Amino acid sequence: MTADTLTELFEEHRPVLTGVAYRMLGRVADAEDVVQEAWLRWSTADRDAVREPRAFLVRITTRLAIDRLRHLRSRHETYVGPWLPEPVITDFGPSVPDTAEQALLADSVSLAVLVVLESLSPLERAVFVLREAFGFPYAEIAATLDRSEAAVRQLAGRAKRHVEERRPRFDVDPDVRRNLTERFLAASSGGDLGALLSLLAPDVRLVSDSGGKSKAPRRIIETADKVGRFLHAVGGNRHPDMEFSIVELNGAPALLTVVGGKPDTVFQLEVRGGRIQCAYIIRNPDKFAGLSRG
Repeated sequence: MTADTLTELFEEHRPVLTGVAYRMLGRVADAEDVVQEAWLRWSTADRDAVREPRAFLVRITTRLAIDRLRHLRSRHETYVGPWLPEPVITDFGPSVPDTAEQALLADSVSLAVLVVLESLSPLERAVFVLREAFGFPYAEIAATLDRSEAAVRQLAGRAKRHVEERRPRFDVDPDVRRNLTERFLAASSGGDLGALLSLLAPDVRLVSDSGGKSKAPRRIIETADKVGRFLHAVGGNRHPDMEFSIVELNGAPALLTVVGGKPDTVFQLEVRGGRIQCAYIIRNPDKFAGLSRG
């Protein structure tokens, strides 16, 4: 196998490897590190013994991600305030033409699902990602994890039940979410507290992630009155050079604010019954690497 063929094969499978690693880890930099390590192992492997390059590369990437995830768990224990995954630009494009497949991939990379995946064990998370997000056969997952197929089926069932029980039930219509995001921006930037409160569900939650590196609440804020008044106060203290745009992050519309040419805040809404049910705010500057990568 020539060097060019070696590289072409790896690049052909890179999107899947990156997708697996990001869903496993929730951090762009860690996912890229894992994929780079997979490349190094691929470049030095005995490829004459590799019958299926895709399966081989997914196996390496998954095992590396499991090892990295176990290390990251201790890092999360000392994290300041709530933890949210790194936002990443999602544009599945013509490589994923089927609407149902796009919806599946978007759901599996949503902030709400990734937060729930944090509560799974590394093995459960690997099985869930490979099976639910990418549709790998149980036999292939078993080979990847060096487990029996029966054990993998048990892990898959347990992980799926756990996710279904814990994941919030939100509306996924992107047009509805975009409309509410635009209305939220108009109400908050216009200083209209009444209009802002009308967009919020009574039991709305606001979850902010700053890692202690930017101004943001270090506890979850609940109820429409408290969330609305907080957002109204924040909207009245905007930086004069702040610019706004609506972009697709983690499979859904999100509000991105930029100050001085650099990302400052990501704001994404979860919707139920036409009202904002949950608001995610990400202000940790270390979590904006994915905004420059598709």
